[in-house]
Amino acid sequence: MDRILIEGRRCLNGEITVSGSKNAALPLMVACLLADGVSTLRNVPQLRDVQTMSSVLQSVGAKVVTEGDRITIDARGFNTTEAPYDMVRRMRASVYVLGPMLARLGQARVSLPGGCAIGPRPIDLHLCGFEAMGAKVRIEGGYVIAEGEGMRGGEMNLEGTHGSSVGATCNVLMAAVLVPGRTVIRGAAREPEVGELVRMLNLMGARITGADSSTLEIEGVSSLQPIVYSTISDRIEAGTFLLAGAITGGDVMVHGARPDHMNALLEKMIQAGIGIEVLPDGVRVKPGNGINPTNIQTLPFPGFPTDMQAQFMALLCMAGGDSIVRETIYPERFIHVAELMRMGANIEMGVGEARVRGVKKLTGAPVMASDLRASAALVLAGLAAEGTTEILRVYHIDRGYEHIDAKLAAIGAKITRETGEQQPVAAATETTSS
Repeated sequence: MDRILIEGRRCLNGEITVSGSKNAALPLMVACLLADGVSTLRNVPQLRDVQTMSSVLQSVGAKVVTEGDRITIDARGFNTTEAPYDMVRRMRASVYVLGPMLARLGQARVSLPGGCAIGPRPIDLHLCGFEAMGAKVRIEGGYVIAEGEGMRGGEMNLEGTHGSSVGATCNVLMAAVLVPGRTVIRGAAREPEVGELVRMLNLMGARITGADSSTLEIEGVSSLQPIVYSTISDRIEAGTFLLAGAITGGDVMVHGARPDHMNALLEKMIQAGIGIEVLPDGVRVKPGNGINPTNIQTLPFPGFPTDMQAQFMALLCMAGGDSIVRETIYPERFIHVAELMRMGANIEMGVGEARVRGVKKLTGAPVMASDLRASAALVLAGLAAEGTTEILRVYHIDRGYEHIDAKLAAIGAKITRETGEQQPVAAATETTSS
């Protein structure tokens, strides 16, 4: 099993380029099933989750070819109405195939999804959306079984207890584009990744209005055309690299970072005393005068993203005072707290929130990643800590960060990866994709 070793207390300086967005690429890959032909996606990150989605698409009859950051998906063989547990359990986003199955094949049998261990994340809103269009849905033996014969446009609200659902919005949208009639999705998620899906579907021939708003209106069409499309850059990876520069007191230019996708994060970084410069090609983080305490509360976009909560908490561990971190999207998303405390952090847990008391230093220790974003937080803490940090279960980080060790090594981090029984290999020698 791989592990990452970090020698901390090194100031990061230099330039780093963000990869394509994982959270955008996954639904875009599934959307290619909606066109009876060959589509190509560009700027797709080489990640474990992308590999998993490729396997899911192949399991339902599509042909998938990957060449660097380009993926070609031939959906002419898409004729399988079942996505089995062995496939879907690996990644929650696999449930996206429900929409295209109902739209093109008229029925679906898809295992309930798996994913990161950050508490229950039911797919009730997905199913409610399909039912609003006339699908007959039931759960039986751990599978969602849906019949789509006679589906027509309908109206629905996809805003749940903790805000709008990105997954439900994408899934229902992919079914609605090929369903006769007019569908209105209220309470639609406004995340950039949803807007990206809307734009791609429209270029394929869909008729969707309301991109980037909380109300989407869809006029169903009879068919879509294959497409060549490039994904947006990954706003969560960009934010993680900006925090890497900030937590080490460095000067780091993050190419491809889009401030329009990161306003809430950048505002909080500025409140924390971090120097931020927005440039035409990205965002630069500059040394400040220490880290100020500040409070954050996760919210649906355009609020502070839950996927940046753990990483920002790592930064606040080094602040000169107390901060409050409130998690409103996934209230149980605090598994990283125990590992940060192993490194000397002073964190007091409450219900759905944590009080972070800044310390003068963190100390390297063996820690274990529990989920994708928690693993990134441990990397950030390791960069700032005194001594050596050993991070186990790094397969979590490989789900969402493309060669993170190589990219950090290139701007001054002393970070190595051990694979199995092999000797450590300097991350700076590993290749990265453009």
